[in-house]
Amino acid sequence: MTAPAKQIIVITGMSGSGKSTAIRALEDAGFFCIDNLPVLLLPKLTELAGGGHIERMALVMDVREGIFLKDAPRILADVRRAGHQVDVLFLDSSDDSLLRRFSETRRRHPLAPEGTVAEGIHAEREALKDLRELADQVIDSSALNVHDLKRMVQGRFSPEPTMGPSLSIMSFGYRYGVPPQADLVFDVRFLPNPYFVPELKGLTGKVPKVSAYVLEREETQQFLEKVVDLCRFLFPRYQKEGKAYLTVALGCTGGKHRSVALAAEMVRRLSEDYGRVQLWDRDIEKE
Repeated sequence: MTAPAKQIIVITGMSGSGKSTAIRALEDAGFFCIDNLPVLLLPKLTELAGGGHIERMALVMDVREGIFLKDAPRILADVRRAGHQVDVLFLDSSDDSLLRRFSETRRRHPLAPEGTVAEGIHAEREALKDLRELADQVIDSSALNVHDLKRMVQGRFSPEPTMGPSLSIMSFGYRYGVPPQADLVFDVRFLPNPYFVPELKGLTGKVPKVSAYVLEREETQQFLEKVVDLCRFLFPRYQKEGKAYLTVALGCTGGKHRSVALAAEMVRRLSEDYGRVQLWDRDIEKE
């Protein structure tokens, strides 16, 4: 009897980019997780799990694998040929973010135990560049906290069945930068800003009177109709090309008023067609 196919997530990426957070997120989502499994053992692991109740597995593979990294593409291809669904998730972050995180934890970089952290980061990027090109999905965690990263990983690899790609709608503030993980970005700063209305300034787009101020305008409704229609056109075509997740970002100046109200309304409209749609207000708590 042929063993049932497994869903396997291979997490790799830069040290300090959040691989431990990602593996814990998948464990919370019901995956059987192993940290730092040598890639050479992956075929054996799938064989041992074949007759059991383990349907979803996740493992971390990083620079600690050393010379075994060069075998990763061949082994992953072998596992796919055996009928298993394998997704490689590469976690990255800017050099500045990685330097700050190493400084905060006072850890030495694994590739530069006697040198500087910057030297270790450079060496690791070189060692992992082939794996990054191999990755099915890349998440830049530079601007993400642990809660944001956990939410994103679980959203992309949810075990719940879906008829389309996993959808996330995000609000953000341009003053904090455009989210690098966004697939589609829309600027909503053309709408009047509730920030300049004294009784609305200290509130957010989640408050009904702020939401009404934004949504009850004709130009807002026209914008929503056009963007939602574009999304409905694009989503099935992205899915046809094998894209498993999509993030649509709406940005205003501070990420507290206009983008928040519009993101919630987009989730409401798109949920009618696509079921569960994630909502992420990235900058709503920032000053």
